[in-house]
This record gives sequence, structure tokens and C-alpha cells, in this order.
Amino acid sequence: MSFDERRFGERVAEVRKLWEMKEVVFDKAFLASASKEMELYFMFRGVSKSEEDERRINKLGLRYDITIIPPNTLGSEFVKTAGHYHPTFSDGSDLTFPEIYEVLEGEAHYLLQRREEGKVQRGEKVQRGEKVQRGEKVQRGEKVQRGEKVQRGEAEKITDVVVVKAEEGDKVLIPPNYGHVTINPSEKKETLKMANWVASGWSSIYEPIKRKGGAAYFELTSGEFVKNENYGAVPEIRFLKASGAESASVLKELGLSREQEMYELIEEPEKLEFLTNPSFFMKESLIKETYIF
Repeated sequence: MSFDERRFGERVAEVRKLWEMKEVVFDKAFLASASKEMELYFMFRGVSKSEEDERRINKLGLRYDITIIPPNTLGSEFVKTAGHYHPTFSDGSDLTFPEIYEVLEGEAHYLLQRREEGKVQRGEKVQRGEKVQRGEKVQRGEKVQRGEKVQRGEAEKITDVVVVKAEEGDKVLIPPNYGHVTINPSEKKETLKMANWVASGWSSIYEPIKRKGGAAYFELTSGEFVKNENYGAVPEIRFLKASGAESASVLKELGLSREQEMYELIEEPEKLEFLTNPSFFMKESLIKETYIF
């Protein structure tokens, strides 16, 4: 596949700018002085090599995306994505959609955090006006995105935080019930290019992380991870390597390998079934031993 930061064939990238990220930036002094039109990363949604591949991908109910994050800093923090959660498979399900990433070039830190479903903090200031799923109980005046579960008066709780360090060729699973942020921690000024497979037909949920001013931790250019005080008590970070034994076991259980390019899985669609079938994650497995859900 041939692409640059802004174009993929005839397609132009969707650009994430600083003003869209203002709520989640750690360094407020930088934010006050920086241009809000600063371009941070570039997204190509629904990519395919051919029209035939596009038809096959659509038939499978999947989407293949590419994201490009040039090296940059947000003041004292490494450049990152906005961060989001995923909606549940269906009404009443306890599992949210998973996702899987592959690093095409550069290096990435994937910060994953498990947020107990259906909970927001008492007295949290949010705005009214957004539609929610049928059957949701929402406090008057709350604003939630479609697919986000909330319960009246209950405190939000982060029960697990994982940072997965990945390099070119590595694949990283975002398991059910985890939100995530991707960080380009390059000290070599390398651009991060990554791809992901995900089920189609739903939208990412940005509001919970935005409300908290970012993820549970910020990664600074010093290499330090600083807790986001807006969350209160959060677990210490568990660090994993995408090339390590635990991650390799997860990939093996999914039927994937580091050596096989992820795009080529359209030739073996059964290996992508876990993205659309929640029953895969309901059994006891190595994945459940590595993550908490």
C-alpha cells in the first residue's frame, strides 16, 4: 500500500487538529500558546487495495483503517490520539467491540484502560441533548454518546491500566471493555504508521475520556507516566511488550502471528470473526488471563 501523511491514492486524510484535542492535553501552558490549527495526526477510514477487496470487507461487516502520527510533542507530553471507548455488541451485552492494531512503521505505546461499564461520577458536569441507547438510565442534564452506558449516581472506576509497547510488525489487541489512547513516543523523530481492523457500523465514544481531561495517565517526553488526577484512585500501570510472551500467547489464541501482514487476513476471514462475535470472549482463555473483562 502506498500512502503519505495526507493522501491514500485519490483519498484525502481526515486530519485531527489541536482544537479537537484541547480537553485531553496535559500541558495547559502549551495549549494556551499553541496554534489550535496544529495538525496532530491523519486518518484514512475504510481502506482497501481494490474494489473487490472493498466488497469483501463490507460483506464481512469489517473496516480496515490506517492512522499516521508524525513525531511531535504537546508541550511536555508526547503526541497522542484523542482516546476513546467502544460501544457494546448489542443492547444488554456486557462486552464492547474489540479492535486489533498493527504497527506498519515506527513505534507505538498503546495505553489501555478498563472502565467499569454503566458508571459516571456523581455530580459530574455534563450537557444534555444527545441520544442514548434504549433502556439507559441517565441523570437529567447528562450528555452521553450512543452506546455509552451510564447509571444514576454511581462513581466511575478504572480497574486496569496497561501500556503495550509495540514496534514495526507488532500486533496489539484492544480487548472488550477497554478504552485506549495511542502515543507516538519516538525519540528518533520517527513517524508512526499503523493499521487496524474493526467491526463496521458503530462509532467510537470519545466523551468519557474528554470529560476526564484525558486518559488515566499522561506520557511525558521525559518518559514519565503521570496520573490524571481527575480520575481519583487508579491502578498502577502494567507494562507489556507486544513482542513478549503474554502478547504472543494472545495472538496465538486469535490465530494470528507477527509474521503475517494483517491486511492479508481478508483471505482468512475466520481469523477476524472475533471482531464481530462476542461469544469468542465469553470462554476462559489466555486473553482473560492477560486482560480483565
